[in-house]
Amino acid sequence: MKKLAIIGSGDLGQLIAYHAMHDKQFEVVGFFDDFAETNSFVNTIQVLGKISDIETEYNQGAFDVIICGIGYNHLSFREKLYNDLHNKVEFATIIHSSCYVDASCRIGKGVFMLPGSVLDLNTVIDDNVVINVSCTIAHDSKVGAHTFISPSVAIAGFVSIGIRCNIGINTTIIDNIEIVSDVQTGGGTVVNKNILNKGLYVGNPHRFIR
Repeated sequence: MKKLAIIGSGDLGQLIAYHAMHDKQFEVVGFFDDFAETNSFVNTIQVLGKISDIETEYNQGAFDVIICGIGYNHLSFREKLYNDLHNKVEFATIIHSSCYVDASCRIGKGVFMLPGSVLDLNTVIDDNVVINVSCTIAHDSKVGAHTFISPSVAIAGFVSIGIRCNIGINTTIIDNIEIVSDVQTGGGTVVNKNILNKGLYVGNPHRFIR
């Protein structure tokens, strides 16, 4: 069993640790967190150091793989961390055993996929994406890097979602839709037309807020 370290010891980091251990996929050996005291413990898991310590600790064998536990409020920082580190340390991909992932899917590094989600034929998930509980992504759709898919999102076929998007809880996206980068949808949003400008969208049908 590989030793997993997690960047960030907040809510998402702790959630990753819980599922990685309880699904028996990894041995979680610690967090890296600039806002926690080194050698302190978060839910019995040690803080190994600051983000600047990651490469050194990896080279010394403290962990085998790492994953980003920085949440949807800091998507640009998630992206920066991944881009800074992915050529220096090995990123884990964690797909909960209760998920269905078709053999034709392509999934990048650093992906965290929570219980009960489904990826259908020819789905593509780029690097450093979070797919929360009970999401459905239908055939031939693509989710861009560093994007956060909230619980119970339903994405139909031939949808393309850009990078650094935050797709809100219970969002529905009909088929053949393009969503550009840096888009956020509010809870329950129904996307029935292309979204070609970044910003926040809410409602049924979706409308631009800011």
